[in-house]
Order: sequence, then structure tokens, then C-alpha cells
Amino acid sequence: MSQMLMSLSRAGRLVGVTRGALQKKIQNGELSSFDGMVTVDDLLAAYPDAQLEDNTEFERVSYIKERAFGKRVFERALPDAEVLAARVSELSKALASSQTQVRQLNILLDRLRGKLNEIEGQAKEEAKAAVADLKSWLKDEVGAAMEPGYPNPLAVRDSMLRVMAAHVHVLPSGHDFFLEGHDTLLEAALRAGVPLNYGCSGGNCGLCKARVVSGQIKKVRHHDYVIPEAEKNLGYILLCSNTAVSDVEIEAPVAGGVQDIPFQQIDARVKTIEPLAPDMALLHLQTPRTRRLRFLAGQYVTLQVGKSLSAELPIASCPCDDRNLLFHVRRMPGNLFSDYVFNRLKHNDVVDVEGPQGEFILHEKSPRPLYFIAFDAGFAPIGSLIAHALSLDTAEAMHLYWIGSQADNIYLPNVGRAWADALDNFHYSSLVAGYDLSAVSGRRMEMLRATLQGIVDERPDVKLGDVYIAGPESAIEVAEQFFLGLGLPKSRVFVGLVK
Repeated sequence: MSQMLMSLSRAGRLVGVTRGALQKKIQNGELSSFDGMVTVDDLLAAYPDAQLEDNTEFERVSYIKERAFGKRVFERALPDAEVLAARVSELSKALASSQTQVRQLNILLDRLRGKLNEIEGQAKEEAKAAVADLKSWLKDEVGAAMEPGYPNPLAVRDSMLRVMAAHVHVLPSGHDFFLEGHDTLLEAALRAGVPLNYGCSGGNCGLCKARVVSGQIKKVRHHDYVIPEAEKNLGYILLCSNTAVSDVEIEAPVAGGVQDIPFQQIDARVKTIEPLAPDMALLHLQTPRTRRLRFLAGQYVTLQVGKSLSAELPIASCPCDDRNLLFHVRRMPGNLFSDYVFNRLKHNDVVDVEGPQGEFILHEKSPRPLYFIAFDAGFAPIGSLIAHALSLDTAEAMHLYWIGSQADNIYLPNVGRAWADALDNFHYSSLVAGYDLSAVSGRRMEMLRATLQGIVDERPDVKLGDVYIAGPESAIEVAEQFFLGLGLPKSRVFVGLVK
């Protein structure tokens, strides 16, 4: 039997479910926990169908995370040879320690048998029978304990996971993530949605400096920033230049809100401009490798093209891929910025990015189901929030309702369908309202309320969740008042304006 305690992140990964799903089982009394940790045996009891080779759900989640947001194709690369050898060495040490303990227990059992023989030889007849019974019981129990039995499949899989990926725990925030392949600690953290502090990500600024509390790390990239010797002796490193060899615990600042994200100005370049619908284009910008944009999902930036044409646009991509920035640009004849993007902007042109701004962000620590309502181009910030929620892998359930004023305004329907197909805890519906969402009034307002009531009728438990609404001002005002009218507190209804 294995009584090893593990984090919910590791446990969820072993059985292919989210941390939110595990937390729900704990709340329902279906899974025991100890200070937020679970044992391998309790985990297997809660998920008896878990098999060694069954990574289906995890693979599907990885696929949707990587493909849905234009991130690089995910490669399950092995760590480099030195790191892999060190992880195997750590497991070998653990195996050797266990074998030594078994040998010591066998020696102790032999000594115990000898002592019982001595007592039996000196005891009176009545005591001899009791000692003989004790010896017989001990023999049977030792024999049963030494039977090989069937290995706990999750314990075996966890040993393999420790070779393939290091688990990183962040203090004092409590975030955790896995480090795979050749990623640095910073890259792995951002990919997992953990907003660690950083600047250049190239070893020059020192903003990603953190202290290693426990575990073994390895420097894999050169950095010009000089860490004082006193700090080196305390365990300080640069997260952008080091990887984890074993499971590690680090002490590092994490952005707790928009106030922790600095204002930035970056010259990005156009990678692609692709049509999404007759009047909508996907603008893909790429920042320099050493000047990536720090932002929180749901925020917006000011883009400037040409000499003076600018627009405020929500970032439609995930902070987990901070170098590749996606924007949904609507064709608006007569709008100088829109005309420039559709008619003159081309590959490799420079676009000035300033920001980020806005407080329409994900409240990560909420244990409640998440409901996302996007009106037309409101899907841009909503998509970023969902991408971030997926990278965190903590939400119990997610529901996306995309309401378009016309069919063409639901311009990425396959993304929502893909999420719903790949993730058991994701639900997607698209609704065509058939009227102008930018000017909701009178009868149109009643029609919009009826559409929202249809959502509540379908999902009555929306009242128990957090609601995120984004789109034109008139539409989000109606929707906000509607959900507040259901009794949801303002602290659980969040709105983002998309101009």
C-alpha cells in the first residue's frame, strides 16, 4: 500500500482530470485529503479505472491547449541527457533506500524470531503455547506482507512522471506547475499560466530572480545579469536560465493583480494577417525574443500603425504564450486604423504595442464554475480568459455562450466546438440574436433579456458560478443588470468593454 502524499496537480495529471474535479470530489467526501494533498491509494480508490497506459484525457487536454491558441506544436521532448540522468539517479537512490529498509526489516524479523525462540525455551508450558501461537501468527503475517501482489498503477505512473517532468511548487503564492522537456523554469511557469515576475526573459534584467528553497536545479542558458555572491549562497537563481532536475520548491513573486503588471512599450512585428470572416481579421504580432509582453488574460493594449493611427484592442491570446500576440480586428470602412490594417499592413511591418490596461481578468482562486458570455467581438478577451483558465487547469466546469448579432459575427465557431469535444468539463453554445447589439434599446432589450433567460433556463446553476461578459457597451450593460437581477453579487459578475 502506498501512503505517499502528492499535490492535487500531480494527482490530477496521473488520472487525467483537472484539479477542480479533484477538489469537487474532496468537497463531496469522495476523496480524502490532508492539507490539500492526497495519497496514491485514495486516488486509485476514487478513480479505480485509471490504467497505466490511459493518458487519453491528458493528451486531449494538451492538444486543445496547444492547437486552440496558436501556440507552438507541443513536443513531448525528453529532458536533456544530463537532467534525465539526474532524475533517474534520484529514483535509483529512492529505490536503494527502500531496498536497504527492507533488508533492515528482515534482519529485525530474524532477531525477533530468535528472541521468541529464547522465550519459548525458558517459558512454562502455558506460556510456550502462547509464544508458539505468536510465532505462527508472525510467520503468516510476514508471508502475506511479502507477497508481491498487484502494483498500484498510479504509483508506477507517478515514478515515470518523475523521470519525465519535474514538479515545481511556488512560495508564498501556492502555485504549482510541471516542467517538461527543455523548458526553463520561467517558460514552464508561463505555459502553465503562473504569472511569475520577469522582464527580458533573456538573462539581462534580473527581474526573474528567485530563491530555490529545496530541490536540484541546473543552469541551461547563459545570463549576463550578475547575481551577488551573498544571494547565490542563499540559493538565488534566474528562472529564465535554469531548469529543474528534481521536484523543486522556489520562492518567487507572482502577479496578484493588474497593479503588479508594469506598463510596457514594445515594437512588435506582423507575423500574419488572416481573414476570420468577411469583416474580421486575425492580426498576429510577434515580439522580440528579449522583450515579451507581460499581461493578464482579458487585458487590452493600444496598437499604433503607420505614424499616428492607433486603436485599443483586447488581446485574444493566452499569457502563456507571451511572445505571440493575437488580435481580432473588425473591418470598419472609414476607420483609419481598420483601413490601414486591411489594406496596407503587411508581413514584418512594425506595430507599436503599449500597455497592458484593463481589469477584466480571471479570478483564479474562485472554486465556482465559470460562465463566459461573449457578444460579437467580445470573444477576443473571453477567448484569452478561457485559454488562461485551461492553462491553470483548476476550473470545475466552464460554459461558453457566444451571442452574435448575425451569423458572421460568430467568426471562430470551431474553437468553441473543439473545446467542448476535447474537454469533459467544457460546454459551448452559439446563439444568433439577429439584431444590432451595438444599439440595444426598447424591444431589442427585451429580446436580449429573453436570450439570457434561455441560458439560465438551460443552466440554472449559473447562479452558483462566476459570470464573465464581454462585448459592446449596450449589450454588456443589459447582461450585467440581468445577472445582478438574478441575485448574483457584483463580486461574481465581471464585464469587459470591447469597442
